[in-house]
Formats: sequence, structure tokens, C-alpha cells
Amino acid sequence: MALAPKEGAKPWQAKQHLQKTPARAAAPAKAAKTKVKAIATRKESSIIKQERPLFRAGTWITILVLAVLIGFTFYINREQDPATLVVDETPVSAPVVMFAATEGIPASIEVKPAEGGETVRIARNSENVWAVELPIEAEANQGLAEAAASQISALRILSPIENGKPGIFGLENPAFTITIVFDGGKTHTLEIGDSTPTNSGYYVRIDKDQMAITDLSGIDSLLQLGFFPPYLNTPTPTPLPATETPVPATEAESTPEVPVTPTP
Repeated sequence: MALAPKEGAKPWQAKQHLQKTPARAAAPAKAAKTKVKAIATRKESSIIKQERPLFRAGTWITILVLAVLIGFTFYINREQDPATLVVDETPVSAPVVMFAATEGIPASIEVKPAEGGETVRIARNSENVWAVELPIEAEANQGLAEAAASQISALRILSPIENGKPGIFGLENPAFTITIVFDGGKTHTLEIGDSTPTNSGYYVRIDKDQMAITDLSGIDSLLQLGFFPPYLNTPTPTPLPATETPVPATEAESTPEVPVTPTP
């Protein structure tokens, strides 16, 4: 409510008084509006604080346990998979000779497949000449036989395998077993497993004990000996002797004639 101007006030003072009156009246209204807004803000804040969290502690524990189980399962599967098993194929030092020179030179080489196929064995005879003993005894191609023997002497251990189960590398049931007899008197076996993931070598087991990675070309050359025996001349199978087929007797031959006695 506006107040009347004082008596005796000049006109311009009365006008000025009337202009200031509305501003004074609006001040309480503005303060009330600010107070209402502050109350609304406090109510909104209290509502937000009262809201429940999106994930409770029990939910986080369940997620953590599930993640641990998934990680453990993945680790077990990787350990059983030879393709993902980490084996250093790069030699940390110079490759080591698989069979020492003190063993002598190979006197007999036998390649035996695990399933199917024939066992092939070549050996030096009393005249120090290679001959094929299995699967058929025959003269051997001296060049091919000597090349196989040189591969034995050239085999290298690229990287030893200290840990891991033989089955991971295909050595639980090896595809081939190579038996080498040296003229020094010792006999060694070489079991051939899977090829490495990079196809740069083979997993092998020496004398059913030491596992290692050896070079690919040397083993492939020895396996060729098993696939193609080094015959000097391809042996011709000996034909079987002819056997006579018995002919069944005819009725006339089987039934004797009865003599006819004349009637007197």
C-alpha cells in the first residue's frame, strides 16, 4: 500500500516518492520466492541422497567371482592346447649336436610308423655296404642310404623343452619312431611328434627322456626313407608256384561196371 506524500512537499518530491514505493513493496515478495526455491533445492538433494545405488556390494562380489572362474577356465584350455603353448623356438645359444661324434657313424637306421605302413630298415653288411633289410631284403642304393646316414649326424637340438607333458607335443603317441644303431655299439631312439606352430621344426623325444625341437628338413629327409625304401632295383614279387586244381571224378569213373553173367 502506497503512502501519501507529506504536506507541503513539492510536486517533484511527491512524484519521486510514488516511484520508490513499488520497489519497496516488491522486496518482501522476492525474498519469499528465493526462500521457496532454496527449500525445493534441499528437498531435491535429500531425494537424490535417499536413492539406492545401482549395484550393491553382493552384486560386485558375484561379478568378481565369475570373472575369476572365466579366467581360470581360459588358462586351463590354453595349457592343454599345443597351438597356444608358449615354447621358445629360437635357440638361446648355438644349436647342440643331437648325437655326438664319439658315438661313431650310423650302422643301422629303422623308421617305424605308429599306424599302418611298413617298417623300413637299412643296415651296413659285413662289407660295410648298405643293404635293405625291411620290408624286403634287397640291395640298397648307396647314395640314398648314405644321405640318410649323414642326416642323422647333422641333426641339431634347436631348443630343449624343460616343461610340458609329452601329449601336448604329440609325443604321447608319436607318429614315427626312428631307431639308430651306431657302429660304436650304442642304440638311440628318436620319437617324432607334431611340427611346431611356425612349421620350422619338429617336437622330438630322445631315448624316451629328453624332449626338444629339432630342424624340419633333417627329419623330413629321414621320413622319406620310410616312405620310399632306397632299393637299388625295385624288387619284383616272386610269383607263387602253380598248384594243380583237383578235378572231381565223373560218374562213369566213380561207378564200377558189374559183369553180366550169362543165363544157361
